[in-house]
Amino acid sequence: MVRQCCGCKEELILGENWHEYHQDKSLCKECHRKRNKKYQAKQNAKQMRVNGKYIPITHPLHKPGNYKTFNDAAFSSLINYIKCVKGEVYIVSNPAWKDWYKIGKAVDTEDRCNGYQTSSPYRDYVVVSKVSVPNRGMGEKIAHTLAEGLSKERSNEWFRIENLDSGDFDRFLDLVKTLTEEKVNGGTSTNTQSA
Repeated sequence: MVRQCCGCKEELILGENWHEYHQDKSLCKECHRKRNKKYQAKQNAKQMRVNGKYIPITHPLHKPGNYKTFNDAAFSSLINYIKCVKGEVYIVSNPAWKDWYKIGKAVDTEDRCNGYQTSSPYRDYVVVSKVSVPNRGMGEKIAHTLAEGLSKERSNEWFRIENLDSGDFDRFLDLVKTLTEEKVNGGTSTNTQSA
């Protein structure tokens, strides 16, 4: 019995042009390649990339396509940006301003930091610490309130804080996460790191 390709009806020769697809269906190598190419194109059409970096579908601003920044993605999907409250609270520093730290909120901290780099000829802004929170606006307010107690001086979102290292800032943001979760969840937190 001669087998034929289910796609192009070419005669299948085992080892030369044949890939078995199912027990009762077979495809020649060329039809198999075309089918895989179509499948890959469908999968790629569902993916999101920002500045070449893959963004998982679970990201709050996920929208299939290629974007330079999250702002580009957000504004092409403005309704998602407006509705999205999840995100990160971050602490950024720049060696030009010793002991000054910016505490802010973002959907994606690395993307936000890249935005700051455009204003620095040395591209020397550094993410000191960051944490994911269920409500970035609320998390930022809590962080600012806590930072006021640690700082000697404040200018908008910049705080002059001395004698803390990155581990201290990690613990600070763990506390921010816990307090934010408690406020969002009505008094209970899922953050086990700050316990």
